[in-house]
Amino acid sequence: MLRCCRAAAAIAAACPSGSLRCRRGLAMAKSKFEYVRDFEADDTVLPNCWIVVRLDGRNFHRFSEQHEFKKPNDDRALHLMTKCAQTVMQELEDIAIAYGQSDEYSFVFKKKSRWFKRRASKFMTHVVSQFSSSYVFYWKDYFKDQELLYPPGFDGRIVLYPSNQNLKDYLSWRQADCHINNLYNTVFWMLVQRSGLTPVQAQERLRGTLAGDKNEILFSEFNINYNNEPLMYRKGTVLIWQKVNEVITKKIKLPKEEEEKEVEVTRTKTKVVPLHCDIIGDQFWEEYPEILAEDS
Repeated sequence: MLRCCRAAAAIAAACPSGSLRCRRGLAMAKSKFEYVRDFEADDTVLPNCWIVVRLDGRNFHRFSEQHEFKKPNDDRALHLMTKCAQTVMQELEDIAIAYGQSDEYSFVFKKKSRWFKRRASKFMTHVVSQFSSSYVFYWKDYFKDQELLYPPGFDGRIVLYPSNQNLKDYLSWRQADCHINNLYNTVFWMLVQRSGLTPVQAQERLRGTLAGDKNEILFSEFNINYNNEPLMYRKGTVLIWQKVNEVITKKIKLPKEEEEKEVEVTRTKTKVVPLHCDIIGDQFWEEYPEILAEDS
C-alpha cells in the first residue's frame, strides 16, 4: 500500500491536475492486478534470534578440478573466499561475525537486527548475490594466471539460533568440521601425490581410520606434524569487526607558507579483520565479548 501511495503521489506531481494521462496513471497505480501481492508469503524470522546465513559452493569439487586448484589446500582460493566474505560484511553491516572454511562461509546477523524487516529471503539473497558477484569480480586478483572458465554457483540456507550458547555451538560445529575434513584431505592427497596411490586406493587405505591413525600416517610416512600445518587450514577463518589505526598521507597548507606540505595522519577505522584461531574454547569469546553483547 505504501508503494502504491508513493507511486500515486509521484504521478500526481508529474501530471497536470485533471489530465487524462494523470487519471490513467492513478488507475494503473491501483490496478485490479494488485491482488497478486496477497500470494507473497510472510517470511519474517523470529525476533531476538541470531540469524545465520550459511553459503556453500555448488559443485565446487568439479569447479576446483577444472580451475586446477592446488590440493589439499589452495591459498588463492581460500583468500578469495575471505575477500568475498569481507565484502559481504562491509555491505551488510549488521553482520556481527563470520566463519569460513573450504567453499563455505557462515554469516551471523545480530539478534536485534531490523535489516529489511527481518525477512529471510532478503537476508539470504543479498548475502549470496553479493558473495557470488564478488567472487567473479576479484577472481583475477588471486588467480592471475588462471582464466575463469565459467561463473561459480553458491547456495544459501538460513537458520535461527535463540541463545548465545546455541550460536557458539554452531560455530564450534563448523570449526570441528573444518578440522575433520582438512586432516582427511591432507592425508589423502599425501597418499596420492607422494605415495603414488590412486584416489580409490587412498580412500581404501583411510577407511575406518581415526584421527590418531591419520596423524601417525602423516608423521611416520611423510614426516609431517599436522599441528604445524597453517592455522588457516586447520582452524578456518574468523571475520570480526575491529578498530585499526591507518596511517595516510595528507596535503595541508601551513600558515605563512605558500606551498602545500605532505604530512602523515593516523586515523582509527573499523574494519573487517580475518583471524585464524580457535573459537571452540572460551578464550576467543572472553577476548571479544562485544560480539555477543546484547546492545551490539
